Amino acid sequence: MQKIQINKEPVELYKILKFEGLASSGAEAKQMISEGLVQLNDVVELQKRKKIVGNDILTINDEKFEIQYLNC
Repeated sequence: MQKIQINKEPVELYKILKFEGLASSGAEAKQMISEGLVQLNDVVELQKRKKIVGNDILTINDEKFEIQYLNC
């Protein structure tokens, strides 16, 4: 499982996809979410602006990513 580190909580789901390079743009990230291609904690997530926090698990194309909050 790969780690995605964030330095603030919460972060909108589509922004994580965009900034981590899992989608090439915000529009593509939103499309992936609306098409049901993204799971949050093993449940299909359709909210583009869903608030993501540390310890959440994203699954995209059978690849899992753990969100780690870095309290700076």
